Amino acid sequence: MRTASVERNTKETRIAATVDIDGRGVYDVSTGIGFLDHMLEQLSRHSLMDLTVKAEGDLHIDFHHTTEDSGYTVGEAVSKALGDRKGIQRYGHAYIPMDEALTRVAIDLSNRPALVWKVNFTRPKLGDFDTELFKEWFAAFAQSAGATLHVENLYGENNHHIAETCFKGLARALKVATAVDERQSDAVPSTKGVLGGSM
Repeated sequence: MRTASVERNTKETRIAATVDIDGRGVYDVSTGIGFLDHMLEQLSRHSLMDLTVKAEGDLHIDFHHTTEDSGYTVGEAVSKALGDRKGIQRYGHAYIPMDEALTRVAIDLSNRPALVWKVNFTRPKLGDFDTELFKEWFAAFAQSAGATLHVENLYGENNHHIAETCFKGLARALKVATAVDERQSDAVPSTKGVLGGSM
C-alpha cells in the first residue's frame, strides 16, 4: 500500500495530510479556505489519489501561510508514499481544457524539485483568495514532493477556469507518473539507479 501521513506544525499553521496513491479519488479536505478546498478536492478526484487534509492557520492575517504549508504537507505525503520510487512511470503530462481555458502540466518525479510556472491571472483575487498564491502552493508541492513540475496556461480568460485546469492537470499528470510499470517494478526508473541529486 502506497500510503503516508504527514503532520506539519509551525507557529503559523497546523496541518495534517494523508494520501493513498492507489485510492479511488476519495477526499476529506478542510483548510478554512473554500477555494483551496475546492482545488484540493479536484486534485484528489482526478488523480484517483485518496486525500485527507485538515488545516488550521493564521487566516486572520491572510491565506498565504495555510496555502503554502498545505502544499508542503501534501507534497511530503506524496513523496513519503512513493518510498524509493521503484517501478513508477516517473513522467506524466496532461492537457486540460475547461471551456475557453487550456493548460499543460508536465511532471518528473525525479527527486529534483523545480517549478516552471507560466500562468498569468487577470484578477488579483478569486473571491477572497489571492491568485498569486496558486504559484506558492505549486512551488511548495514541487519542493516537498521531489518533483520537477512545469505548469503553463496556454490560453484562457476566466480566472477560475485557469486555476482549476492547473490543479486538474497536476492530478492527471500525477496519476500517470505514479503508476507502476510491471516491466520494471523492482527498478528505479533511472540509469543512475537512484532518483535525486547528482552522482
